[in-house]
Amino acid sequence: MGGRDGSHPGRASRLAGWLPVVVVLAVLAAGVVAWRLDPAGPDPTDEPEAVPPPPGLAIDAPAEPGPVAAPASGVPDAALVRRALAPALRDADLGPHVLATVAGLDGTLLYSRGTGEAIPASTLKLLTAAAALETLGPDHTFATTVVAAGPRRVVLVGGGDPLLSAPDLRRLARDTATALAATGVGGKVRLGYDVSLFTGPEVSPHWPETYVPEAVVSPITPLWVDEGRPASGTGRVADPAATAAATFATALGKAGVAVAGAPRETTAPAGAAELARLDSDPLSEIVEHTLETSDNEAAEVLARQVGLAVDGDPSFAGGARAVRTVLDGLGVPMQGAATYDGSGLSRDDRLDPDTLTAVLELAASPDQGDLRAVLTGLPVAGFSGSLVVRFPDGDDAGRGLVRAKTGTLSGVSGLAGIVTDREGRPMVFALLADRIDLVDTLGARAALDAATSALAGCRCG
Repeated sequence: MGGRDGSHPGRASRLAGWLPVVVVLAVLAAGVVAWRLDPAGPDPTDEPEAVPPPPGLAIDAPAEPGPVAAPASGVPDAALVRRALAPALRDADLGPHVLATVAGLDGTLLYSRGTGEAIPASTLKLLTAAAALETLGPDHTFATTVVAAGPRRVVLVGGGDPLLSAPDLRRLARDTATALAATGVGGKVRLGYDVSLFTGPEVSPHWPETYVPEAVVSPITPLWVDEGRPASGTGRVADPAATAAATFATALGKAGVAVAGAPRETTAPAGAAELARLDSDPLSEIVEHTLETSDNEAAEVLARQVGLAVDGDPSFAGGARAVRTVLDGLGVPMQGAATYDGSGLSRDDRLDPDTLTAVLELAASPDQGDLRAVLTGLPVAGFSGSLVVRFPDGDDAGRGLVRAKTGTLSGVSGLAGIVTDREGRPMVFALLADRIDLVDTLGARAALDAATSALAGCRCG
């Protein structure tokens, strides 16, 4: 017992331990009672008044931080731009035909070399992107749909979504199966696919005949999966639309709707009831992808979408013509321009570098917010897209400061984009060389990198 008493407090000790708590509760209760007897008095539930800090401890509110450096002002000096750029463009690897234009964002001409036009290669995609954004708007989407075409017949309708993927088709198949079940359709259906949105040849007559067989580019159609690439990701399939329809048929089967026979090309009946729909990403995001990765197939689809919207001609010729019409309407100088596609794969395309810089100036204008994706989609030197392996030297002045669309064909190299000089003054530029010896291909590319780096490293104010 003694041990037990020594290890546990007695009743008196326990009461002594609770005494302070009881006193505190009594005081609080008295305060509440006093308040209720005198409602005009202070509410004990009110927040306490702020107590000023003792003298000498008051802290002032933080001041607005000043700029790290004074902003650069004015347009770069043309003489300094020439001094920085001209020596780099004399590199023998660039060949005998080099055209160049550098301008301020306000259009002030800072440097020009050569006259006339050159093969633009993929820098032409800047025109296609700007025309698509201007015509359709950055929030525009392209719909791939499935419609009912009669008893137990459905049609997959291509809407010209350039980035339609296999997971997209699986999602569309599940939605289609759900819609069919809701209408009481079970068992098998017959599947057709509609590619009537685009017209004309699927392969440009202005491309070398080897482009499609050598998997440089897919036939251009409003319906495909992964831009006509097989599941392996290497090469191109022979018939992108038929392959997409077969992929969709397989996905329908996994969703519980069997497809009888092979899908057949057809045209959906006018006014057919829509069963399911899949909208693309916004056009602004498609444009950014197209420019960053220099996506030839996506650019060709966008050109045809412009042709369809402008004058109802979604062909190679109609798309190229519509792009020129839209840019001409925006005030872009198109004199001497000859374009036959939307990607720049054609060696028959010709552009003046002034045309390219004018498009970039337009995209940078505060009044042309719809075109901003033309700039945000440009690859960053040494970091993204088609420039990720360019400007390899970590100390290169252009690394991270040059944003440009590349243009490359055999014997052709170009860069067109925007750069800030060492003091933060922005410039747009277009550099085109189209008579490069094949053995000088890499040297010419390095020379253009060096030229734009010279602009980035210039104190041109």
